[in-house]
Amino acid sequence: MAQESTEYQQIKAQFAAAKAKAQNDGNQRGQKPAQTPAAASASVRFKTQHFLASLIFIWFLLLHVIGIFLFTKGFLLTRLVLEDKSTCAGPPIKLSDHGDCWLPKTFDKAVVIIIDALRYDFTVPHNETEHYLNALTVLHETSQSQPQNAFLRPFIADPPTTTLTRLKGLTTGTLPTFVDAGSNFAGTAIDEDNLVAQLKDAGKTIVHLGDDTWHSLFPGYFDPNLTKSYDSFNVWDLHTVDNGVIEHLLPLLKIPERWDVIFGHFLGVDHAGHRYGPDHPAMAAKLRQMDEVLRQVIEQLSDDTLLVVMGDHGMDSKGDHGGESDDEIEAALWMYSRKGVFGRTDPGHIQPPKTAKIRPVNQIDLVPTLSLLLGLPIPFNNLGWPIEEAFVGADGQHFEHLSAAYALSGAQIHEYQEKYASVRGSDTNAMILPEAAWQASLTKWDKPLPNKKADQNHWLEISQLFSAYQKEHLKVCKSLWARFDLASMGMGILVLGFALLALIHFASSAAGDRLKIIPVVLRQAFPAAVLGIVLGRMVGFTALELPSLDLSLLGGSLGSLAGYAIAVGSQSLSIPLPTSLWSWASVVFTLSQSVGFASNSFTIWEDEILLFFLSTFGVLALLSSLRQRNPMGQVLGSYHSILFLFLSRISSLSRLCREEQMPICRSTFYASATSSTSAIWQLFIPYVVATLLPSILKSYYSGTRSYEGISAFWIGFCFRLGLLGTAVYWTIDAADNGEWFASISPTTLSGMKIHLAQILLGLAFIAGAVIFIWAPLCIQVLQSTTSEPTKSIIIFGHANVHGSRYALLYIAWHLGITIVSKPMANGSLAVMGWQLFSLLEILDINGLTPTLTQTTPSIASTMVALIASFYYFKTGHTATLSSIQWDVAFLSQSTIRYPWSPLLVMLNHFASFILAAVFIPLVALWKQPAPGNKRPLSSVLNDICSALADFIVYFAVESLATTMWAGHLRRHLMLYRIFNPRFLMGAAVLLIVDVIGIFVGLMFGIWCNIGSVAEVFGWN
Repeated sequence: MAQESTEYQQIKAQFAAAKAKAQNDGNQRGQKPAQTPAAASASVRFKTQHFLASLIFIWFLLLHVIGIFLFTKGFLLTRLVLEDKSTCAGPPIKLSDHGDCWLPKTFDKAVVIIIDALRYDFTVPHNETEHYLNALTVLHETSQSQPQNAFLRPFIADPPTTTLTRLKGLTTGTLPTFVDAGSNFAGTAIDEDNLVAQLKDAGKTIVHLGDDTWHSLFPGYFDPNLTKSYDSFNVWDLHTVDNGVIEHLLPLLKIPERWDVIFGHFLGVDHAGHRYGPDHPAMAAKLRQMDEVLRQVIEQLSDDTLLVVMGDHGMDSKGDHGGESDDEIEAALWMYSRKGVFGRTDPGHIQPPKTAKIRPVNQIDLVPTLSLLLGLPIPFNNLGWPIEEAFVGADGQHFEHLSAAYALSGAQIHEYQEKYASVRGSDTNAMILPEAAWQASLTKWDKPLPNKKADQNHWLEISQLFSAYQKEHLKVCKSLWARFDLASMGMGILVLGFALLALIHFASSAAGDRLKIIPVVLRQAFPAAVLGIVLGRMVGFTALELPSLDLSLLGGSLGSLAGYAIAVGSQSLSIPLPTSLWSWASVVFTLSQSVGFASNSFTIWEDEILLFFLSTFGVLALLSSLRQRNPMGQVLGSYHSILFLFLSRISSLSRLCREEQMPICRSTFYASATSSTSAIWQLFIPYVVATLLPSILKSYYSGTRSYEGISAFWIGFCFRLGLLGTAVYWTIDAADNGEWFASISPTTLSGMKIHLAQILLGLAFIAGAVIFIWAPLCIQVLQSTTSEPTKSIIIFGHANVHGSRYALLYIAWHLGITIVSKPMANGSLAVMGWQLFSLLEILDINGLTPTLTQTTPSIASTMVALIASFYYFKTGHTATLSSIQWDVAFLSQSTIRYPWSPLLVMLNHFASFILAAVFIPLVALWKQPAPGNKRPLSSVLNDICSALADFIVYFAVESLATTMWAGHLRRHLMLYRIFNPRFLMGAAVLLIVDVIGIFVGLMFGIWCNIGSVAEVFGWN
């Protein structure tokens, strides 16, 4: 490195001498010599331009944040949380026998066991040989052999199938919404009436064991001396939580006088699914462990204790959950009692259903069932319904008792709905509630009979009427109850739309005008934004129907955009139409992609559409290259075009199929469709990447003689070493998962992984940043050895002095992103990097890089954006919650640590977009020579702004389109399965490319890069 530094100083000294010589020659010709203050002035001028350019992009970022916030605020469904509490003293309907509360209690105590992710088919016998089958048998055995003591039914969860959301539904009986508006809006604790609160108010001693999520939802409710909670986020740990629950649960059953209700939450089945997938020996082992534990619990159970075992959700074929596929929503519910109080109205129902499609029960039905069985009032906000088996009696003929339970639950629901409607006022008018069904049920209930107890048909009819009312009411609530705020949604779309128009105008502005209008725009936009905020606030005080915050944000956004229009008023506000085949291609790719999001099938097969667009560009580039006049250009252009097509096709082999793509799609990203780990052969991919990718990047550097100095050290040694370390990491990870080395402690392997990952991340992001900041240019200076008086200077790498150095930053980020990506994704990202550099050559050969005269959409930026979108799917992700690879949160630490764990997940999930945002300045920098009169630094900065603006335009159009389609299709059957996830992804991607492109690419990368170039060649 000392030699490099000396050579770097020699370069500057040589150029200083050449500059002094030029000044002396100018003096001899009577010209005014260049003065040092002029150079200083040029430096200040460029720094000012760079700072203002960063500010205007930050302004666009703020507009995107405001627009997305406003739309999201109105779109993500809300539910008003009522603070009313049900009490024993105020039953919603009159009964002849209330007992101590609404109904006489059946049990004094309860043990509620949640086996996280217990899918229904895990509990019933099958003839197949999958590992997860026929391992947990006690539930089916007892429900079949002892039908009066136990019953097993499918337990259907309301999506989203996340643990926290499901626990809310299991304790409150309410439907999930994205935002529950209540007194504690910002907190996670449940404030509304719920089962745990009713137990606490009744003076019950409540014990919790297991998943610590319960303590964030119900702080202070559990007995501190008996309760034991455990960290729930380490999905790599299959045993700590389960062993802890078992250790404390079984002894507690021997001292029933110390507790009334026990909640035990096991996590091993869920973690086994996340780590290995359901079809793995580890899953079978966990299910067998649960079977053994439940048998021990049954043996120690007292007669007055109810045992409930359930899953909060299921899991898909890879062990993930969060969506609404059948495997994710179909859990199991089993109830057991020594008393023999359970019955069936239909004798054929004694046999548990073979599939979850037969006789399912909603998860919200657990709340009224447990409440009435334990002698508690049903929580006020409940929408669930008592489960038939628990109230119809052992002989299945106690219809009077069943109708009483139904009447109480129906009356509670009706009372809640009346209160909700009165609080909401006119907001609930659109809901057509089943009032006729309620009146029919109530009339039949109040009708006197000579001998009510003898008339079982009468009670059966009442039960059927109340049940029909509840089903109809629940159907209405699921479709219409949650309220969309159309005003906020419209405001968000308005801000995003006008911001997009301003961004397109800025991107398509003439090169000479773009940097000039920035200071004018900023001077106009700021005071206009302040004025808009004030006006919006004033309107908010008078328009009571609209929140003043929304109006202030809208006013500030539109005010600043009006300031932009005023600033460029002297110029044409029109946006020029495409003038070439390439600019038309850019527009067609962008618009057709965005318009297609109105179709659910287009969204489902988005990866195939993107492959078609990339292939189309490759064919057009090949045809264009063949038309080049220079034979060498024809050959190189054709080579890179064919290579581009080949890489697109190769990368398409990596894919993770959506549920909707089955069965015609075959996933290759994991070892199998039922695994969350990589196949053994995939572990060789990172080693191949470590061997080939540095050499491939070297070839692109060598083409411009830029593989000199620091580039050889960083690419040839550091980058290769980091990639090799990544390969070793995933090998150790596979050894840990597969338990290859029984003699080595799993703790040792985990520790090795964590330390190695920390070293690699430090190499990529810390060492990479330091090297990029202080590295000399990737050039070599040679001086002729002739004996002539004036010796010539040869500079290798001069033709790519900007691009070769900036690419070092991209390579550092590529290494960091590769570290947090799984083995198959390592290969995909390597192909992506190769394809991006091949794209640079195509753009250069065909003259498609940003130029001083460009005023139309850039195909260069559009193709980088398309590549980023394509490789999002090739790195094992889809626009679904279940595709998030949560396990990478533990890549460099054994527990959840903020903000590092979320950052690792974000780097993994949005890997391709982050890399593309870091890469985009290279579109304007690659093969750009040192600054001079023909290529001043200001023009370089202008081209970078153009490339970045066009790049953001693509994602802004996509985000606006997914936002509009999600709003338009807000009542579509596939909203939450397809359109809403795609909207959320589009919004997140837009903000990420904004942040990375501005702060990493434009502000940090360009500043360090151009500063280093200017130190040697001057601030021209």
